[in-house]
Amino acid sequence: MNRAVRRRPALATTAMALLGTLSLTACTGGPAPATGKARAADPASRPDLKPFYGQRLQWTDCATDGYECARLTVPRDYARPGNGRTFVLPVARAAATGPARRIGSLVYNPGGPGAGGASSLEEGLDESFGAAVRARFDIVSFDPRGVGGSVPALTCEPAEAEAEAEAEEPEAGVEEEPAEETSEEASDAVAPLYPRTEADRSAAASGARTAAEDCEEHSGPILRHVGTEDAARDLDVLRAALGERELTYLGWSYGTSLGTSYAEQFPRRVRAMVLDGAIDPSLDWRQRVISQSAGFRRSVGDYAEQCAEIAGDSCPGASPQEIRALIERLYQRAEREPLPVAEDSTYAEYGGMGATAVLDAVSMAMYTPEDQWEPLSEALREADQGDATKLGALDDEVETEKETEDLGTAVEEQEENEAPEPPADNGDAALTAVNCLDIPHPRSLRPYWDALAPADKAAGVYGTAGVTAELTCRDWPPGGRSPHRVEAEGVPPVLVVGTTGDPATPYEESVSLAEQFPEGMLLTYEGLGHTAYGRGGACVTAKVDAYLVKRERVRPGATC
Repeated sequence: MNRAVRRRPALATTAMALLGTLSLTACTGGPAPATGKARAADPASRPDLKPFYGQRLQWTDCATDGYECARLTVPRDYARPGNGRTFVLPVARAAATGPARRIGSLVYNPGGPGAGGASSLEEGLDESFGAAVRARFDIVSFDPRGVGGSVPALTCEPAEAEAEAEAEEPEAGVEEEPAEETSEEASDAVAPLYPRTEADRSAAASGARTAAEDCEEHSGPILRHVGTEDAARDLDVLRAALGERELTYLGWSYGTSLGTSYAEQFPRRVRAMVLDGAIDPSLDWRQRVISQSAGFRRSVGDYAEQCAEIAGDSCPGASPQEIRALIERLYQRAEREPLPVAEDSTYAEYGGMGATAVLDAVSMAMYTPEDQWEPLSEALREADQGDATKLGALDDEVETEKETEDLGTAVEEQEENEAPEPPADNGDAALTAVNCLDIPHPRSLRPYWDALAPADKAAGVYGTAGVTAELTCRDWPPGGRSPHRVEAEGVPPVLVVGTTGDPATPYEESVSLAEQFPEGMLLTYEGLGHTAYGRGGACVTAKVDAYLVKRERVRPGATC
């Protein structure tokens, strides 16, 4: 799934899977869940884990002034931590601004899965925290295993040199292969948002299988070790390495899944936990697709209704009806033929923007209406007039020189972890790998095709596109738990924050998650966009900060 590089507190799901890849399902069974009491056992008491729990971070100045960086070593396989195979994870911190009154470290996850925490901190995400929290805590984050600067890191693509060689040296004697590839690319570009015919479904299944095989080929040795349960165990190793007896944590979007898993495995190690933009672990994959896709559909409806209030004169229509009609018109055009783009556009090599790309761009803009609705409006108007270049650029990600340098350094420092060098931003690969591993999916095709009609009824093309995107997970190695309600006996009160107009993590899931936690608390933010803390105003900031600093409870029915 694509992400925008602008500062966003929670990078959840959008794009290639658009909607469904955070789903949870009972269609295939994962490992039997352990009980809360068993999960509460202290893993640091295991002799083979003591070297990891005993490490202390060696802080040095980051490349960005004002931040400190370190590296954390964790076992690749917690079942066999002494086999010498590890992940080395980048960690960054911003020191408390009021050191005399410092409480400790606050660890956060910015979302994803696939978003690097260390890099997000260096980009200034600590400024999303309230002044009271920044004064009393060191703000800390890390790149989860397989993500960003992790060594090794996930990739589902060949290294650049390998890809160039493959392009330049086609197999001898296969004269028709270039024509076949061109045909496939054209078919992909105009793939329907609702695959109804056997041909369309066969093409979708084949493409998904190829994507899964590419990940297995280039990241096979680590694919089974990048799930959220293992990442939560890394989080506990980080807690110990920071010298903290208990964890203070804030997770945005996917970070709520990471936090929930930590609370289930280490309930008595939690000091305070905020989960903003929640993901409900009790939903199966199909329920999750419908929940999230319906959220995006509602948000696009909100855009049509409230565009004039937020984007002003840039709106691409004089009424909500005109805006809805324009968006639908673009989807239909792009299904027939890719929308034209300039030669320097990311989509030029595909012949333009296909329907899925258009839907992704529109959906991405629902995350932060205050920042994105105006450029979306201008891009939609120009696309309707025959130039989709601006629409295609809405979610462009720019690889920075710093990112490349950091990754190269990481690879040099961990030569024993031999793996293909990933692209500077491996967010798409990580998102697919983590979600598919976390969430059991059906192995046969029939459940996906059976899900299309209900998804269409509930969320239109947003739902059917989400179902189709789940096909990649069909061929993934098993590893996730089955859908379940939270099992975290002994955890202190957890604060869940839900935004009523959230596109990616619908408000209803925050309500459900708060109810599942023992003494769970819900703070409702009545607004648009994805997540609330850091963008929901002074009311949200004050209540979250009071909880994090003083562990002040939020009253039932609290609303901002």
